[in-house]
Formats: sequence, C-alpha cells, structure tokens
Amino acid sequence: MIGRTKTEFIMRDIDKYKPAVTKTLLLFLAGIVWECVGIMLLFLAFSWLTADSNINIYLYAGAGIVLGLLVHHFGFLKIVDTNLKRLLQMNGTRCLFSFIPWKSYLIIVAMIAMGAVLRHSIIPKENLATLYIGIGLALILSSVRYLRIFYREIRREKVA
Repeated sequence: MIGRTKTEFIMRDIDKYKPAVTKTLLLFLAGIVWECVGIMLLFLAFSWLTADSNINIYLYAGAGIVLGLLVHHFGFLKIVDTNLKRLLQMNGTRCLFSFIPWKSYLIIVAMIAMGAVLRHSIIPKENLATLYIGIGLALILSSVRYLRIFYREIRREKVA
C-alpha cells in the first residue's frame, strides 16, 4: 500500500468487475438500442391505429412519417453526431453503458415516464400514434448513422 491510498485500491478492485468493451462495440450498441426503441414505438403506434377501424390510418401514419423525418433531421442527427464524436475519441475499453453520456440516462427516464403518462392520458390513441411513429421513425433513421460508422470501424480494424 506504499504510495497508494485505500481508495485507489478499492477503485482498482471495482474496475475488475466493470463490463469493459471497445468503442466499436459501443457504436454497435448505440445503433441497436436506438433501432430497437424505434421499432417498439412503431409497433405500439400501429397497434393503436389498426385497433380502430373508424379512422384513416394513412392520414395518421403519413403525419407520423413527416414528423419522423423532421425530428430525425432537425433534432436527432445533432445528438447522434455529438455522441459519435465522443465515442470515436475514446481509446481502449470503456464501460458497456457508456454508449450514451450519463446525463442522457436521466433524459431517458424522463421520456419513459412521459410516455407512460401519455399512454394513460385522455389523448386519443390515434394522435399518440402519430407522435410515436414520428419519434420511432426518427430513432430508426438516426440509428443508421451509428451502424454505418460501426461498419466503417470494423473494416478499419480488419485492415490494421
């Protein structure tokens, strides 16, 4: 223990159990998580739209698609690019859960809570479906950028 504090020894022991992965796997995880959440939202939205035969599914789905393209282009791409810049600067291995910054986990919890409140609100499900299609589609489209960079990094590792 000469030259080291007890805290340094404890942190070293904790680090042994940290699920460490490469930045390439973090890129893959980010893309897959965004894609899976997007697919989940789309399935939920379309289940609401197909449950009621008295509505024009194409109108609500079309509005959701337009919303998704706008959210993807003007909202999520900036988030993805910031996150990609952070991930690509990493060296060595990092914690499995660092594919998004820790502050984003707070935003995710808030979004999940808001989704639960909206699903149980008096807002008609077809209107929520439009929102869910917009966000779900934007997530899926944005995940493509993560996965494209992931494949680029895989090819780069094979060459090296």
